[in-house]
Amino acid sequence: MNSKSKTVTYQDYLKIPELLRLQQPLSKEAGELAHDEVLFIITHQVYELWFKQILHELDSVLKLFQKESINERHMGIIVSRFERIIEIQKILIAQVAVLETMSPADFLEFRDLLAPASGFQSIQFRLLEIKMGLIKERRILFERQTFSSELRDEERAILEETEKDLSLFDGVNRWLERTPFLDFDGFSFWDSYKEALEENLDKQKQSLDSGHLSAEERERMEKNYESTRKNIEAIMDEEKHNEMVETGQRELSYRSLQAALLIFLYRDQPVLYLPYRLLTGLIDMDEYLTSWRYRHALMAHRMIGRKTGTGGSSGYSYLRATAERHKVFSDFTNLTTFFLPRSKLPTLPDDIQKALGFYYSQSKGDL
Repeated sequence: MNSKSKTVTYQDYLKIPELLRLQQPLSKEAGELAHDEVLFIITHQVYELWFKQILHELDSVLKLFQKESINERHMGIIVSRFERIIEIQKILIAQVAVLETMSPADFLEFRDLLAPASGFQSIQFRLLEIKMGLIKERRILFERQTFSSELRDEERAILEETEKDLSLFDGVNRWLERTPFLDFDGFSFWDSYKEALEENLDKQKQSLDSGHLSAEERERMEKNYESTRKNIEAIMDEEKHNEMVETGQRELSYRSLQAALLIFLYRDQPVLYLPYRLLTGLIDMDEYLTSWRYRHALMAHRMIGRKTGTGGSSGYSYLRATAERHKVFSDFTNLTTFFLPRSKLPTLPDDIQKALGFYYSQSKGDL
């Protein structure tokens, strides 16, 4: 029996009085309120609330990826959670425009009071990066130190524990490795796909020898051919792929890369549609996070120019660099290098197309 001792009100349920008391401008404490400091505080508090929601969605997805296999019924849940995260990311980017209604001169009215506080110290954002799959080795150093050097001991301990857990990238990599359709009843997707790639490459080579090209056209096409050939060689050779993983040029395992290509290339097959949306969701999340970082960098440049950030970073230069290098799912984006037109794809045998037309039961395998 569910009984209530008192009527729930909007104010009480959402803790509105407590929430509205959380804005404490330092300029007011210093003697005179800087009008735009209220906007600055509220915007960043809202960011933290949205970070909390993103982490809530992400944690629920990570629990599913921790299982030995992912039930097909859960695929739709994962995709919908990704879509929610993406919509929130759009709001995060839009909020930058609200903050930019504050002029650089207005920001200077209270900026010095903030030091050494910095958005760099946002624990929730660091948790988001770690849970997505950004590893220490790929992070840009913060003034030649790790980002955790600026945190309190208890905050650093939280992040270090999180780094031990399964990340979204690791969970997806492990899930892709279990894809059952790479070798199916005597049909090898990879062997057929490599033949199609080589055939396409041969046609490019033949077009170079057609004799109808100008010197400039031939030079341009030769460069394109050589670049394509090297990329294809790198994806066909497992040893070369593993070397690229060792040197940090790729992150996905060789089998996961094959599975991801299968999903992208044959996305119209019903059983691969949700996996396709899952992978494109990862790309979208990465892109929107990059866009937010870049907008943040541009705003910092607009507000403080080349000044050092309040937390001691190089400000704009540091933020811009993280936008370029702190991507997690670039391997999926880069797969378009190896795409073929639908008309050039290997034709799947009828029995495989029939199997891909329905959900693949766990008794036979699972995605």
